[in-house]
Amino acid sequence: MIAANGVTLQYGKRVLFEKVGIAFTPGNCYGIIGANGSGKSTFLKILSGEIEPNAGDVSLAPNARLSTLKQDQFAYDEYDVLTTVIMGHKKLYDCIQEREKIYANFNEDQGLRAAELEDQFAEMNGWSAEADAAKLLSDLGIQESLHSMKMKQLEARQKVRVLLAQALFGDPDVLLLDEPTNQLDVETSMWLEEFLYDFKNTAIVVSHDRHFLDKVCTHICDIDFGKIQLYAGNYSFWYESSQLALRQKQEGNKKVEEKRKELQAFISRFSANASKSRQATSRKKLLEKLTLEDIRPSSRKYPYVAFKSEREAGNDLLDIEGLTKSVDGKVMFRNFVLHVNKGDKIAFIGRNDLAKTTLFQILMGETAQDGGTFKWGASTTRAYFPKENSKYFDTDLSLVDWLRQFSNEKDENFIRGFLGRMLFSGEESLKSARVLSGGEKVRCMLSKMMLTGSNVLILDEPTNHLDLESITALNTGMEQCKGTILFSSHDHQFVQTVANRIVEITPNGFIDRQQTTFDEYLMDEHIKKRREALYLQPQA
Repeated sequence: MIAANGVTLQYGKRVLFEKVGIAFTPGNCYGIIGANGSGKSTFLKILSGEIEPNAGDVSLAPNARLSTLKQDQFAYDEYDVLTTVIMGHKKLYDCIQEREKIYANFNEDQGLRAAELEDQFAEMNGWSAEADAAKLLSDLGIQESLHSMKMKQLEARQKVRVLLAQALFGDPDVLLLDEPTNQLDVETSMWLEEFLYDFKNTAIVVSHDRHFLDKVCTHICDIDFGKIQLYAGNYSFWYESSQLALRQKQEGNKKVEEKRKELQAFISRFSANASKSRQATSRKKLLEKLTLEDIRPSSRKYPYVAFKSEREAGNDLLDIEGLTKSVDGKVMFRNFVLHVNKGDKIAFIGRNDLAKTTLFQILMGETAQDGGTFKWGASTTRAYFPKENSKYFDTDLSLVDWLRQFSNEKDENFIRGFLGRMLFSGEESLKSARVLSGGEKVRCMLSKMMLTGSNVLILDEPTNHLDLESITALNTGMEQCKGTILFSSHDHQFVQTVANRIVEITPNGFIDRQQTTFDEYLMDEHIKKRREALYLQPQA
């Protein structure tokens, strides 16, 4: 359906892709993965024709329609919401425009053209276009009262959903989605997963959301060292099979037949977990055809993340009583009550990210509550990962000297060794803290937290800006942590595997469920009804 043929892209001396040849076929969903800066989004732009490669080309099947998730939220500000969605099908939209223009000033000379347009309009399901666009918008959480408004009147998170509806509209033959789950709530992300489960054409997605990649992908395209290698299976299968291949490579004495049996047992385990969705069924068939030669060890490097407490906390961790806070006249939470137990790993969820950030800021003494109280246990020591960290890096200190500020051990070799484990090796450890990328800053903040040896961790969206390798390492580190953790995250798998308690905050109340996983929480029918009631209830 769409293929890259010998594609090469180079910026100065830096080669992003070299002689990439890969074909994407109908009925499959391809996940593009790679380290930050490897060129995932750039490759999608090459496929869409937005960027011209230095060599090679992209071929699209004749008459195939390609649709992309637009990133410019302001491009459609002067159009109403419903029209913006229909504009995703350019041929249909152009037909509608010309058709309306002819009928506005109709004369007999235009009769033949009008008839042609009517045929095209009917062939492209033009009669149901507005209804189809409206349903997509509603499914993505854009209520009907907003459909006739101008795009410029919407909030940023609403614009993102409209642009997603635009990309999905009209059943495109090839669908390119760059980080489609950004700014989507849990319910909307789940709806998108279902949509892609049953998408019959070709979908290519870039995402840092491992749960999303696992749910929808039949293949993984790994960008590494300017090459793109295609693998059958979802993200978890790619990751675990690459680790299996690495272990087998290190076990040089193991016989080929033993390795083959190990691979087949591994494939059988993954295939048995397949759901009945189109993507999962396709994935199962692909996995069953794999041979020993099809899996390869990954060259990716993973940072080392481990949180070890210097001393164990007592049983009194944290008590919150009647906490209330409003920001700019909007209620974040009211009469919030929580008793935190030793060993709790609490995921704070909710549709308002600012409410969770504000709660963490209050608990860390960075802002004051409007009412209520909270009390930390005397034996607790706390480490905080704020969502916004720029103030920590407003300095010309080298990375070694920056981290030294937060370490009891000041020895240069110790600090360099610690940075090395967080993938800052050699000269990288001497660059200025001020010039770090978003992902590098996150790794530095995690290093700072690890050095404190605290027994309570508070993390506000820690996976933002991280690549998949760093997210995986952080995920493992938090799973293995013996202390108490309070955190927020939009990463489904992160919450599912780390949290043993879910607290959902709304302006109209809260839900607190102990000893539960995220998936159990979402599937519980009683909780579903309670959540709907809380969000539908108007603020007092």
